[in-house]
Amino acid sequence: MYRIVDQTLIGMIRRGNLTVTDALGNSYHYGNGQGEALAFRLTDRRTQWRLGLNPEYELGQAYMDGRLVIEKGDIYKLLALFMGNLEGYPQPRIAMALYRLRQLFKHVQQYNPIGRAERNVAHHYDLSARLYDLFLDADRQYSCAYFEREGASLEQAQLSKKRHIAAKLRIEPGMRVLDIGSGWGGLGLYLARECGADVTGVTLSREQHKFSNERAAALGLSQQLRFLFQDYRLLEGPFDRIVSVGMFEHVGVGHFGEFFAKCRALLAPDGVMLLHSINRSNGPGVTSSWIAKYIFPGGYIPALSEVLPVIEKSGLYLTDVEILRLHYADTLKAWRERFLGRWDEAAAIYDERFCRMWEFYLASSEASFRHAGLNNFQIQLARSQHALPLTRGYMMDEEESLRRTDGGMAAQRVRTG
Repeated sequence: MYRIVDQTLIGMIRRGNLTVTDALGNSYHYGNGQGEALAFRLTDRRTQWRLGLNPEYELGQAYMDGRLVIEKGDIYKLLALFMGNLEGYPQPRIAMALYRLRQLFKHVQQYNPIGRAERNVAHHYDLSARLYDLFLDADRQYSCAYFEREGASLEQAQLSKKRHIAAKLRIEPGMRVLDIGSGWGGLGLYLARECGADVTGVTLSREQHKFSNERAAALGLSQQLRFLFQDYRLLEGPFDRIVSVGMFEHVGVGHFGEFFAKCRALLAPDGVMLLHSINRSNGPGVTSSWIAKYIFPGGYIPALSEVLPVIEKSGLYLTDVEILRLHYADTLKAWRERFLGRWDEAAAIYDERFCRMWEFYLASSEASFRHAGLNNFQIQLARSQHALPLTRGYMMDEEESLRRTDGGMAAQRVRTG
């Protein structure tokens, strides 16, 4: 039963120092013996068989069920070892065959009409708010932070992310801004308070909707900032600006045309949009079957080659593209370390199996951003070629202006002494 696993690891692990103990107690060593010693144990023969046939799914399943036990190192280091060895090399044949099979059905898996989209969002974002408070920053920013300087804290990097996005939107006081996928309201609050915008946020999470409006009311901003429990496809415009951060991964490749057509219809003639999304740099793919089942049902990380042709057909002008490479890896590292530091509190909310599931989600995501070609793009779009200045200098100017007023300069002074 272990033979398939053995042959896969022999072909995969060229660098590193890994020991695996099978269900009968036999130990096997892989790699060149260099680096930190890692080890795991498989508790039963059924797990060995499943891991050999479907490693991409069974690795996460076995870890969360306690059938794959880490004896040296941790699950992140193990995943980084696997992905680091695969970086630039083909995956094992069995894994590639299953991957290609899933590609044939990815449009079905990502079919997200209005009702189904709401159910998919609830699966992840309507978990206990106490869980998210264990590892997110105080503003509950649940997307890639922007680490302007080495050593920046998660809080500083999330503030920098909001500032970076606001600068690209070039918002003037009183502008109507739509935030598609507004989360817990942090970005909308920033745009209202720091830029003087009139902000409408939309979310399909009931928990986020309730929390966001409570925040706006507590700050006396309800007349300037409101959040709707509504699908963006049911909105009416126009809006001067549209921003969407971390929501596009839930649209589904079959709905990309619908998404950009609706955004164009919602934008004013001189309107500008900023889309922030995870991107797969190695071309179109398919969502991990484990992630699709346990974390983000209906979700899909797009490649630019899938997005740009749709934009070209939408009637929107592509005005700027920026790729954020390892910023999300560092964000996930901060989240993972915070979560591990408060494991007992998470287990009290749910249970140990949930905690192993969540740890695997954060660890596999971080390893994917470091070794498997995931990154983030920020795409700026406009309905008119004349809507924005001709050079990018205004972005830097806007960012510096916001830094002087949003607390960024104070944070920098504290950091530099």
